[in-house]
Amino acid sequence: MLTSLIVFLCCLNANLIFADEETQPEETFILEGKVSVPGVNAQEWLPGTRIIVDGGQYVGFLKSDGSFTVSNVPTGSYVLEVVNPTYSFEPVRVDVTAKGKKRTRKLNYLQSGAVVQLAYPMKLKARGHTTYFQKREQWKVTDFLMNPMVLMMVLPLVLLFILPKMMNAQDPEVQKEMQSSMNMLTSPNKDLPDMSEVLTGWLFPGGKKKEKAKSSKRKQ
Repeated sequence: MLTSLIVFLCCLNANLIFADEETQPEETFILEGKVSVPGVNAQEWLPGTRIIVDGGQYVGFLKSDGSFTVSNVPTGSYVLEVVNPTYSFEPVRVDVTAKGKKRTRKLNYLQSGAVVQLAYPMKLKARGHTTYFQKREQWKVTDFLMNPMVLMMVLPLVLLFILPKMMNAQDPEVQKEMQSSMNMLTSPNKDLPDMSEVLTGWLFPGGKKKEKAKSSKRKQ
């Protein structure tokens, strides 16, 4: 009987201790900072500006001078944002230690290891006007000229009209080769020639001369 009484008292004491620890309020802290929009009167943007922490879990409002406080923030790491319908602000990450020390740094989702420290109390400036719509692209002549279909039509014409002028058209042998090639292309009774040979004759007219010279030397 005495043993069971002692066990009961011990359990009751333990429950009272745990209950006392649970009822103790968690220590909270205050986040402070100041918001500014350079070159704009404060009365134009202050009424519609709010400070939200972790998507609205904690909310702060601005004073007439642009300063703000967010109360009842426990220990942890938070994302603080300035919400305004006209101007956009860069969000920051705020770390609050158990001793109440606060550290502010730039928010970087892509490189979380890259830490860029910011001053505390926070000084948040607007980056510019918020853009809700993407600007429509304007038509340019270069877009038409750089179209792949246009390039496929223009380049063959350039090869046909410009390259013959670049070659020595006064050379009789070149004229004979070009005339024979055109006759082959226009003649319906003959087989079409190999296009590689035709292009080689047009682009390198001296190649056949060298071959003829070599063959004549071999015959001698």
